[in-house]
Amino acid sequence: MKEDKEIVRHLPLTEATYCILLALTEPLHGYGIMQKVEAGSKGALRIGPGTLYGALTTLEKEKLITHFDEVDRRKRYALTEKGRGVLAAELARLRLLTRLGDAVLGDGSFQAKQNER
Repeated sequence: MKEDKEIVRHLPLTEATYCILLALTEPLHGYGIMQKVEAGSKGALRIGPGTLYGALTTLEKEKLITHFDEVDRRKRYALTEKGRGVLAAELARLRLLTRLGDAVLGDGSFQAKQNER
C-alpha cells in the first residue's frame, strides 16, 4: 500500500514528537502530556517544557493536533485524523526497523561477522 505523501513528509518523527502524539490519543494539557510520557515509559523518557511547547506549536501548525478546549486556563490538545495517520505510519516504520535489527542481531550473524574481522 502506497502511503499518502502528506503523511510520509512528516517522517521520521523525533522521539519527543512520537511520544507527544501517542499521549494525545486522549485530550491532554501540556503537563498531562509530560506526565503520561514519563509514566508510559516508566521514567525512561521525559519531555521538558521547552521541547513540549515548541513541539505543540509546530504540531498544531501542521494540523497533526488541534486545540481541543481550555480548562482552568490550561489548553488541552487532541490528535487529529491526520496526526493519527502520521502516528500509524511512524509505528509501521519503527516496526520495519525493528524487524531489520532482529534479522541482523537476533540470530547472531552480526556478531559472527564482527568476529571475522
